[in-house]
Amino acid sequence: MKLLLVEDDTALHTTLSRALTRLGWEVEVCTDGRAALIRWRAYQPDVVLLDLTLPGRDGLHILRQAREEGVSTPVLILTARGTVGDKVQGLNAGADDYLPKPFDLDELEARIRALHRRQPENNAESASSRRDAMVIHYDKDSGAIYHHGQVLELAPRELALLKALLARPGHAVSKERLFELVFPDSLEVQYEAIEVVVYRLRKKLTPTGAQLITLRGLGYLLKLPA
Repeated sequence: MKLLLVEDDTALHTTLSRALTRLGWEVEVCTDGRAALIRWRAYQPDVVLLDLTLPGRDGLHILRQAREEGVSTPVLILTARGTVGDKVQGLNAGADDYLPKPFDLDELEARIRALHRRQPENNAESASSRRDAMVIHYDKDSGAIYHHGQVLELAPRELALLKALLARPGHAVSKERLFELVFPDSLEVQYEAIEVVVYRLRKKLTPTGAQLITLRGLGYLLKLPA
């Protein structure tokens, strides 16, 4: 099993890493919230152990962005924020389980195993499906959109349009909303200009397998490869 441990407390992540490695698991440690999602995508772990209070970026922010991008890796939150409200907030953000600090290592092991068992297939096929879910994603740190790890070459307005659609893949985004995001403060731009950007972006998405669909009266929808 591959685990990504996102924890900035040196003593804790050292102890956990050693204990989990002794169980025969591979453990990748990340201590910076700004780098966590990048490491998550690159490492493709079976389970993520996520602290909430991190330097650079809060754990809930990381989790929400991952779920928005379609990343379905099971996430176990490990945090000193142990109130019921904190737990509800974490689960609503997309966590699969929640373990308040301090915790027992045996309980941590049991919860990790339980999360791993919940996956439909813990084999190469499930790993492939996780990669497929990340076929196209927006990276907030670099400001670029990636296709299978490669930067998509997009003009600024095409980038703004695709970024807006990626925030809600499979859901219609109104033409009015997209115009506001693609042409902010552009009073002299004609409303129909958004259609030109859509046309250009649609052509560039063709090799990726993603589809930019026009829904008359509703707006546009981004359909990612199945």
